[in-house]
Amino acid sequence: MNSIHEPQFAWFFWSLILILIWVVIYILLKNKESKREMLIVSLLTALTGLAEPLFIPGYWSPPSLFDLAHRTGFDIESVIFSFGTGGIAVVIYELIFKKSHEKILAFRRNEHHHRLHIFALLSTPLMFLVLFFTTDWNIIYSVIVSMTLGGLFAWYCRPDLKKKMFASAFIFFWIYFIYFITLIALYPGYVEQVWNLKAISGILILGIPLEELLFALSFGFLWSSIYEHITWRKLTRKLTH
Repeated sequence: MNSIHEPQFAWFFWSLILILIWVVIYILLKNKESKREMLIVSLLTALTGLAEPLFIPGYWSPPSLFDLAHRTGFDIESVIFSFGTGGIAVVIYELIFKKSHEKILAFRRNEHHHRLHIFALLSTPLMFLVLFFTTDWNIIYSVIVSMTLGGLFAWYCRPDLKKKMFASAFIFFWIYFIYFITLIALYPGYVEQVWNLKAISGILILGIPLEELLFALSFGFLWSSIYEHITWRKLTRKLTH
């Protein structure tokens, strides 16, 4: 009988651990809008999991359910993983620092920084496309650079979100770091078998590819601001009774 501890189930089981973390955070959120924010952003981020064929096999080549990743480039796990990371990154700051939202007044939207609103939102996908078609970089570096630069544009457009963006980057980094350790503990040698270490730096930090940690930092930095940026909201301190 197949066991969940067999390597072909590692990616699926690991993505389920992330969903467990997601559920715990969702339950701990007391603010209804933060819960709504988490769910909406998770659903939108799940769509990015459909880009998995860009990563296989150049970046990694994980065994997946029904061998979908190897046969088609797509897999179920990537959608689950993307769902989990998006929701966690966008609300973890609000959970820890007890923040809520209020709408930015219409007349404030014409202020200097906000004039770049649309460009800031589109900067990450546009920069990714430029890097993808003009460089021979491994896909992960195009992702990291485009998210970092997109985050800087978002910061310039929405300086009020600076604290959330920087704090979220480091908080998500440590959550992801600990989360990744579970994969290494459950499946020793899995990283060396699945990641294409020859195509990237090959640097492992406690067994974690350096690129995964850079991804966590850049993702947490950019994605933490996405809800407020799209919906024209700002953070306020939640009143306690």
